[in-house]
Amino acid sequence: MIDFSVNGKQHQVDAEPMMPLLWVLRDMLGLTGSKYGCGMAQCGACTVHIDGQPVRACVMPISAVAGKKVTTIEGLSKDGNHPIQKAWIEHNVPQCGYCQSGQIMSAVALLEQNASPSDEDIDNYMQGNICRCGTYTRIKAAIKSVSSGPDLAKNVGDDA
Repeated sequence: MIDFSVNGKQHQVDAEPMMPLLWVLRDMLGLTGSKYGCGMAQCGACTVHIDGQPVRACVMPISAVAGKKVTTIEGLSKDGNHPIQKAWIEHNVPQCGYCQSGQIMSAVALLEQNASPSDEDIDNYMQGNICRCGTYTRIKAAIKSVSSGPDLAKNVGDDA
């Protein structure tokens, strides 16, 4: 049994130690916001936070999260009211939407580390998240609109 927290709630799962966190989240806990994209940590669709750091859940073994805090897209806000989620809507970022939970989770991590990122900072930090629809300009605009805004760290999981 592996004990860990997801979106502020304690969970205990009976899973093989090397089972990817993504499959535990999706198949065992029913949290389907994090998406399977490539299975090799190359596309970013599966990005979640572990103890506040963005990681690719498709390659993270469940045994590595024992005793840790995992935050998924569902944990940012119950109703999509997190500042970055609002910015995504205001800037009409999603097209197909498949990669967007990973994009959002990476953007939140960026802004928690750097409240006023430059365009270059955004490009460098977000380069591991692929959007097949090419909404990168809108992604950058949404991130810029939230930069230097409210303290994002206090919002994570507050109402999830």
